[in-house]
Amino acid sequence: MEHIIGMTDTAFLGRVSETALGASALGTVYFLAFFVLGAGFSFGSQILIARRNGEKNFRAAGQICYAGGFFLAIFSLILIFAIKYLSPVLLPLMVKSPDICSAAIEYLNFRTYGLFFAFITTVFRAFYVGIARTKILTVSSVIMVLANIVFNYALIFGKYGMPEMGIAGAALASSIAEAVSMVCYIVYTLKYIDLKKYGFDRIAAMTDTKILKKVFSVSIWMMVQPFFSIGVWFFFFIAVEQLGERSLAVVNVVRCLTTLSFIIIQAFATAANSLVSSLTGEKKADQVWRLIRKVMLVSAAAVMPFLIFMTVFPEICLRIYTDNPSLIADSVDSLYVVCFANVLQIGSFILFNAVSGAGAVKISALIETVNLLIYAALVYLIIIRLRPVPAIAWLTEISYQVIRGILCFIYLISGNWRNNKI
Repeated sequence: MEHIIGMTDTAFLGRVSETALGASALGTVYFLAFFVLGAGFSFGSQILIARRNGEKNFRAAGQICYAGGFFLAIFSLILIFAIKYLSPVLLPLMVKSPDICSAAIEYLNFRTYGLFFAFITTVFRAFYVGIARTKILTVSSVIMVLANIVFNYALIFGKYGMPEMGIAGAALASSIAEAVSMVCYIVYTLKYIDLKKYGFDRIAAMTDTKILKKVFSVSIWMMVQPFFSIGVWFFFFIAVEQLGERSLAVVNVVRCLTTLSFIIIQAFATAANSLVSSLTGEKKADQVWRLIRKVMLVSAAAVMPFLIFMTVFPEICLRIYTDNPSLIADSVDSLYVVCFANVLQIGSFILFNAVSGAGAVKISALIETVNLLIYAALVYLIIIRLRPVPAIAWLTEISYQVIRGILCFIYLISGNWRNNKI
């Protein structure tokens, strides 16, 4: 969801300026660092919902969603307040360019409000993935993207009687699109879900501390781990920003162009997570490796056509995000590197989600911690010390995928996850 929004924002801001491109990259990743706290909580909820669904305990599955939504609504308000007042203090300490820093703060002033809607949406997403009714995810995403496109065009460039807000308009459009997505889930749930069957008729479940403690026991690692993951990724963008506005613009354009393949891989990895959890709940752990292989094959079949097209016709694809000929030329080599990294990500990300789906959330957090430490060291040595072109900077992404994939494979092949209970 957040990556789709980032893609749409960048497509419009690429027609504004390179400063806007760079600032939106920093603002988006900075926002994501806080968003993944709520997404991690929902991801933990998803594992439990899938397990309860596999156990045919449907009422408990819905009550987990209920309690999670109430908690995240409160949590989002706290984060909105913190981000809004701390960002103007923290960002100037990290960002070299005053113009990019100022634009990033302007972007965050409006983007932050989207946290409330995004957090609630992640809970619905966890519920529907957990009970294997995922069509609403597609419908909601399409409506959200359409809303974001319309409001981006109107608010960035001042169309349809709207004020011309530039980068701030992109941020406001994104927050509005997230609100639209949330409303879609609410309407769908009220119309098509048996509220009694899934325990949504029990309002007291919203504040059930036993449910929240259980969710936290699984999700706490999935909140902390991606927070540090995005934090280290933000370090990557800060390091690239030190190379200049052009380098940051190149990185953002390439990041957004390859986001579609990442979304496809993430979708299959998320499905693998729930299916592994469900199989384990049904005492069918012997089928997990067969499932993983199938998910990898289908994921590769879905994503490879996009990656091949981007490597064969890079200039055509890059024009989606910018019409600047020199920026396009400077971005081609980086696109090749990231496309190769995405091929490696198919195996890496699916294996990683299989580990957490098997209930080994502490192990997945340990694997990610080790990988992030190595990644951060490489970012410092390669980007900050050597100050290379963006294509060389992106080589750190390849190392990240390779190390994560190897560590997850070693754990899964050991079989120590078979008797995990959650």
